[in-house]
Amino acid sequence: QSLLDMMVSEEESLKERLLKSIALRRKELDTLCRELQLDPFEAEEQSTILQMEKDLRARVEVMLKQKRDRKQELKTLQEQDRDLCDILCTTPFCIDSNAVPSLEDLDRYRRHLASLTTEKEQRREKFVSSKRQIILLMEELDHIPDTSFEQDVVCEDEEAFCLSEDNIAALQNLLQQLEARRSLNEAACTELRSRIIALWERLQVPAEERESSAVH
Repeated sequence: QSLLDMMVSEEESLKERLLKSIALRRKELDTLCRELQLDPFEAEEQSTILQMEKDLRARVEVMLKQKRDRKQELKTLQEQDRDLCDILCTTPFCIDSNAVPSLEDLDRYRRHLASLTTEKEQRREKFVSSKRQIILLMEELDHIPDTSFEQDVVCEDEEAFCLSEDNIAALQNLLQQLEARRSLNEAACTELRSRIIALWERLQVPAEERESSAVH
């Protein structure tokens, strides 16, 4: 009888621990479902207490992993976002860093970063192309970069150049200014050449003397 009483006591104690564990797991699951924005988890009511506790514990582990994975992906996306924002001088994507992001939030964030990456590549191509033209024009015009912006443009470290909308607009403006100066110089040269030819004709300068000056 004593042994039987002890066994019954142990089983009742185990049952009490299992019921406490089930209540605790249910509470954890409710919290995780809210954080992960999932439908409430429904355990098999017909299963034994032991099986129910095991199922709930397994489900908690699965959902905790989901939570960790989402938080880790959010952290990775935010790091990428910061790098892109530094380059493009834009504001970071608006999302609560403390909350667990939903799958829709993460998908929206990925699409936003894909769009920023495309924008970065387009601006980078525009910058490289404009930089090449600007350097050629400066060499042709014997123009030494004298402003900090011009020095930033022609410096060798292309990655250091901020690809903001203002900088890209300023880059196009600088290119247009240099092209305008070259056009003015070309027009002046054409006008001077015409005058030289007219003077040659008037002074009847020999062809040999003309050819020696033509190299200029």
